[in-house]
Amino acid sequence: MLCSSLISEFQPGVRKELMMFRIPSLFSQAVILLCFLSSITQPTHAADEKPWNVVFFLVDDLGWTDLGCYGSDFYQSPNIDQLAAEGMKFTQNYSACNACSPTRGALLTGMYPARTHLTDWIPGWAKSYTDFPLKPPEWKKHLDQKYTTLPEALRTAGYQTFHVGKWHLGGRGNLPQDHGFDVNISGTNRGLPRSYHFPYGGDAMKWDSSLTEAERQDRYLTDRMADEAVALIRQQQDKPFFLYCSFYSVHSPIQGRPDLVKKYKGLPAGKRHKNPEYAAMIQSVDEAIGRVRAQLKESGIADRTLIVFTSDNGGVRRKTSNNDPLRGEKGQHWEGGTRVPAIVLWPGVTPAGSVCAEPIITMDFYPTILNITGVAGNTEHNQSVDGLSLVPLLKDPAATLNREALYWHYPHYNVFIGVPYSAIRVGEYKLIHYYEDGNDELYNLAEDLSETSDVSKTYPELTARLERRLQQHLKQVGAQMPVSNPQN
Repeated sequence: MLCSSLISEFQPGVRKELMMFRIPSLFSQAVILLCFLSSITQPTHAADEKPWNVVFFLVDDLGWTDLGCYGSDFYQSPNIDQLAAEGMKFTQNYSACNACSPTRGALLTGMYPARTHLTDWIPGWAKSYTDFPLKPPEWKKHLDQKYTTLPEALRTAGYQTFHVGKWHLGGRGNLPQDHGFDVNISGTNRGLPRSYHFPYGGDAMKWDSSLTEAERQDRYLTDRMADEAVALIRQQQDKPFFLYCSFYSVHSPIQGRPDLVKKYKGLPAGKRHKNPEYAAMIQSVDEAIGRVRAQLKESGIADRTLIVFTSDNGGVRRKTSNNDPLRGEKGQHWEGGTRVPAIVLWPGVTPAGSVCAEPIITMDFYPTILNITGVAGNTEHNQSVDGLSLVPLLKDPAATLNREALYWHYPHYNVFIGVPYSAIRVGEYKLIHYYEDGNDELYNLAEDLSETSDVSKTYPELTARLERRLQQHLKQVGAQMPVSNPQN
């Protein structure tokens, strides 16, 4: 927890903001820890009830405002909007990184990318670093098998585990089936399909399939993902299951289903959003989610299935997403690169139509799912789980998490003009530390969501303390740092 001595030295106007993250006593911390450990080893459902199924929807590159329920004025998402109407929508949800692979690794392990050393999309930017003052460290280009992944933990408790869609966490020897999934449909080390139109460039459907050849023919890729997910649910009998439905959409290439593209070309463009191809891609994802939910109801298991929906990083501003009022986009260090939609439906628990403003992050879903299913995580390797269970929030959106801070670490450059940086958020304050020049920027997100006014000079003591706390965290997790480039 953020130490009280640190807060007491802040300017009076700053202390109130920082108290958003509560500072319990040592006794309270011990009680909280004991309650948490008890909760993740004890099922939350009654003994005579069947265990919870889990369906996790991950969309690729979906921006914070790209859905109807998040304010889009052109893109249509009625099924996702309905999910929000029945469950809980989070307004301050963050991806673990501004790039896809690190967030995917964080989701499956509950650990910060800085801790696993998987800190960029695989294989990273191929451009020569000759023109840059820094070069990245020797980071991991796959998800290490030494960690207990979410599907591995669930499988030991009798769950069947299904992966449908994008993987992008390693190739041969590090594929979904090597990390706890019983079934892997289309998961390879590719970060995007060559085409969304059948046969998808010939390489996106190499693995298991429950469909006949006739059922696979001429299917738009996102529709095919829905076909596979629905077929897997239909096959389930008494065993609980974890379905990880990881869409390739809405990542490039921007290719919508022709009938939907035609529909959106006939509609007036919005002021915020206006791309018909991208609108069609979002609607295809929305239809897929609607079909999966319909099958859960048809199978009679919707009332005991936890559903989670989110994105792996921020949207791409060029021609598709418009993250306003957030600054930046995928690959960048501002809010537009990491603040993304998140919706959770825990039937019978989450208040319908509720909205939670508590800051959360990708790693939180790992302990949350284990908490709800009553499954223990890694008990053999003492895995350092960085996420916190969201169960208190799912029961009461006005609750808070006893969290010290949120952190990001990205020691890389990328094609989106992303630069090596680390960041920390405490309360409403977010500090960004740049590695090229060692400078810091400080923003008050409550007053300046667009990150246009750097207040580091206004609050020099706060800036210095947050920067030191950030460095302590990076040292604690063993973060790798960018290094000087001898070629420059």
